[in-house]
Amino acid sequence: MMSDEVVVNGADVVLRTTCRVCGAGDLEKILSLGPSPLANSFLRTADEFTDERRYPLDLFYCATCSLLQLLHVVDPDILFRHYLYVTGTSSTMAGHNRAYAKTVVDLLQLQPSDLVAEVASNDGSLLKCFQPHGVRTIGIEPAQNLAAAATNDGVETINEFFTLAAARAIREQHGAARAIAANNVLAHVDDPVDFLAGCRELLAEDGLVTIEVPYVGTLLERLEYDTVYHEHLSYFSVRSLLHLSQRVGLSAVRIDRLTVHGGSLRLYLSRSAAGHSPEVRALEAEERNAGVTDVARYRQFARDVESGRAELVALLEDLAADGKRVAGYGAPAKGNTLLNYCGVDTRLLPYTVDKNPLKVGLYTPGTHIPVRDVAALSEERPDYVLILAWNLADEIMDQQRAHREHGGRFILPVPRPQVV
Repeated sequence: MMSDEVVVNGADVVLRTTCRVCGAGDLEKILSLGPSPLANSFLRTADEFTDERRYPLDLFYCATCSLLQLLHVVDPDILFRHYLYVTGTSSTMAGHNRAYAKTVVDLLQLQPSDLVAEVASNDGSLLKCFQPHGVRTIGIEPAQNLAAAATNDGVETINEFFTLAAARAIREQHGAARAIAANNVLAHVDDPVDFLAGCRELLAEDGLVTIEVPYVGTLLERLEYDTVYHEHLSYFSVRSLLHLSQRVGLSAVRIDRLTVHGGSLRLYLSRSAAGHSPEVRALEAEERNAGVTDVARYRQFARDVESGRAELVALLEDLAADGKRVAGYGAPAKGNTLLNYCGVDTRLLPYTVDKNPLKVGLYTPGTHIPVRDVAALSEERPDYVLILAWNLADEIMDQQRAHREHGGRFILPVPRPQVV
């Protein structure tokens, strides 16, 4: 299969025709990011370039529940059974995890007998932050490499996808969980109703499910189109989250706005029959007043994204014409969406660097840019560094102070290209 062949429907991808939250069938296409490779399907050698698959990456809006979503669903075994994103490599995420654990422990007054379960527990970084508090922990992680690494590091981890059926089996073996964490996973699930029903099944009567998802309101405001990739099937508003949780008998008692991952929501759900709290309903009304549930806002977003792409490409072309050397920082999934949508390859970006040793030595999907160790920046001293992991920009610029001291500049690609 040649690299320009697009897989639309087949054994490894299916096309939905209805909204995955409410079941409505009248969905409007908002933005097409073009045929794209899987954002985490890094290549090991140049021999693999010609066999690379691409899939449609199109955003659709549901007017009934306001969910922004992908309809092309790639087989989760392909996406998640071997995974290269590791939560433990970022100091920003490490701090976030420590604060998160303390918040949940204090809120529920967790005791040593209580169980904390995390769905999509990755390398166990978050659960390790709970362990000093003396509680029991269990992780559920589909990636075989990450589940094995977490278990070897002292975090008991079940290697499977989380479903209602899996939740019943886990509860039978380990008991009900006082706290269930599901961070940056609900958006990855094609059947979020079954997923949340599983959370309810595993949850103790006096427990809480805490769910973190990137917030579509921030995506719209900051033109974060690069957070769209095949793993992220859903882009949630408060309205769509409340619609979803209500379907499975969970009530939202609190929602926090977070800066992590470019802007996220943390939803606190209980088995209470009292319904969503007044504070949560107020946030839903605030969102509606801001236009987040208005399709016109999404159409404007698409137009702004297209102009932002033109500006970034023009900037990189001008720097190349002036003989300036540009390198990338980071090889995140979001960066691969950006590079492919903007058509940026090795002509404009000869290499990028990353702290994750699992990615160093590989090539980015689609654009085939080599991923090098971070030390390459001090060795090569490029004139500009394009920060592809812009959600960690402050951490990266602080880490790379020497780049600026030698006269180098940084480029932030969203919401509009900016040289700093």
